[in-house]
Amino acid sequence: MTATKVLVPADDLRTFAAALLEKGGLSSEHARTTADVFVWAALRGVDSHGIARVPAYLELLAKGVANASPQITVESSTPAAAVLDADRAPGPVALTAAAQEAVTRARATGIAAVGVRRTVHTGAIGYYVSKIAEQGLVGIGFVSGMPNMGYTGVKGPAVATSPLAIAVPADSHAPLLLDMATATIALGKIRQAKATGTPLPENAAATADGTPTTDPDQAVMPLPLGGAKGSGMSLAFELLTSVLVGAPIFSAFHSDDPQGRKHRQNALLIALDPAAFGDPHTFTTAVDATLTTLKHLPPADGAPGVFYPGERSAEVAVTRTAKGIPVAPKVWRELTESAAKFGITPPGGA
Repeated sequence: MTATKVLVPADDLRTFAAALLEKGGLSSEHARTTADVFVWAALRGVDSHGIARVPAYLELLAKGVANASPQITVESSTPAAAVLDADRAPGPVALTAAAQEAVTRARATGIAAVGVRRTVHTGAIGYYVSKIAEQGLVGIGFVSGMPNMGYTGVKGPAVATSPLAIAVPADSHAPLLLDMATATIALGKIRQAKATGTPLPENAAATADGTPTTDPDQAVMPLPLGGAKGSGMSLAFELLTSVLVGAPIFSAFHSDDPQGRKHRQNALLIALDPAAFGDPHTFTTAVDATLTTLKHLPPADGAPGVFYPGERSAEVAVTRTAKGIPVAPKVWRELTESAAKFGITPPGGA
């Protein structure tokens, strides 16, 4: 067993992940798209949504939960809005297409929204809004999924840890990228704490009946960020995504219909073209000035500095691009085992 993390160049890891996903059933194009989302997250230090997701996606494909050959369609009755029916395509495939659709429409209309219906695990939502920002537009995204988080005043899991992401382009600074869930703590963090025996923060997780606990062995679900604020946001995102595109998750999950608990996710991506509001260069220059002003504010005692959302993960990406992406021993073992099964040669690592 590998005792330490394996360092793998980003391009090699992307090629390796794409090869595995293609063997898992995805087309070459869809495999590359999905691998790119994973490597993007890994480069930025978001390892929970990085290359560690490949084995899970292979399982989703093998079980038929994710559709390896989706018939993706786009429905629209107005230039500024559309609904993309993913036909259970993996989230990276569906949301990448939706992001480009939103950009194309926003170029013509100034603002565009694209809902995504019936996808499977969206991956790092920050990726899709970042792709919008790379083209000079503001990207906003919401996701709703299967209820796995508490709701203030409710016993047991009630709503999803639905994320929100916003990306704003700048000139000289890395784009602002706010990417957050509505939960106080990620499920992956609870699993990690359980594996290491580390106590959880106060009011971050709960037992099956909703009782807050710091014991990772008793915790089965995260609690909403800010209590009623986080749970309210999650419910609002369900309305803005699932209900809006005619594919409710929350009400079906809590009904007697067994199909209501079949894994699925929905999303809404919005693109705003600064050119529709004024001069786009004036906008990005003002974004830079705002971020610079923030960074020159006096840091609190003991603080390492003042940072805006997405700044530190962008710095991690620079380092990992130069030095390689560290892959945890367990993940590397799973990847190489899958590679052996498919007859793929893993990258050499360093």
